[in-house]
Amino acid sequence: MRASRPVEADLTIGEARQLLSRVGFLETLPAGELEDLARRSAFSRLPVGGAFVVGPEEHAERMLLVLAGQVQVYEADPTDRELTLSVLEGGSFVGATGIASRRTRDLRVRALEPSLLCRLGRGDLEALVLGRPEAGLALAGSLAARLVWMEGRWADLAAKEVTARLAGVLLMLVEEEGIMTPEGPMIPTRYTHRQLSSMIGANREATTRAFRALQEIGGVELRSRYVHVTDPEALRRASG
Repeated sequence: MRASRPVEADLTIGEARQLLSRVGFLETLPAGELEDLARRSAFSRLPVGGAFVVGPEEHAERMLLVLAGQVQVYEADPTDRELTLSVLEGGSFVGATGIASRRTRDLRVRALEPSLLCRLGRGDLEALVLGRPEAGLALAGSLAARLVWMEGRWADLAAKEVTARLAGVLLMLVEEEGIMTPEGPMIPTRYTHRQLSSMIGANREATTRAFRALQEIGGVELRSRYVHVTDPEALRRASG
């Protein structure tokens, strides 16, 4: 992994407030509270390909928000083989950082596009949840949805072949972030075969073959590097 320290971001309070308002569980906060939060938070930028490790202390004490750009959140085994946990865009938060207790394994973040990050202290996060129950409920709902997603992925990894695992992940991505176009559902994030392979625990070559098989049964198409689901039922059958 190429480590790269995030560079401090030069933002006005107004710009920071606007960006924070786009994070799902913060969007109901009044402008004044968002400005106070912005003043107490740290903002930084990460260039394309830049990556850093979220260690146990960072994981326990600060919530990491993705305000702009796109990042890959992943773990690496001792051989540096990656397992992608999520690909996040602006308006997202990284897992349970700042909420859960110390994590025993390192979490890694890599910028797929120039990205703007925010570190929100645990004390500020706890005060926010206690003072604004609607924000706490929104955060809990997002965490619950991610838990359901991860449980489904782990079950597929344990029990299914590569093509079925890929079909299942594509269905989950459509449910989680898909948008409807005149031609049907589309996944708005441009996932590479390498990223998809690290999400399903397979190598890139096997993932490419699996994607080709899903294309042959009419389940998906690739247009301008975006995955379009052309036949959801065929994809569901392939997923098992």
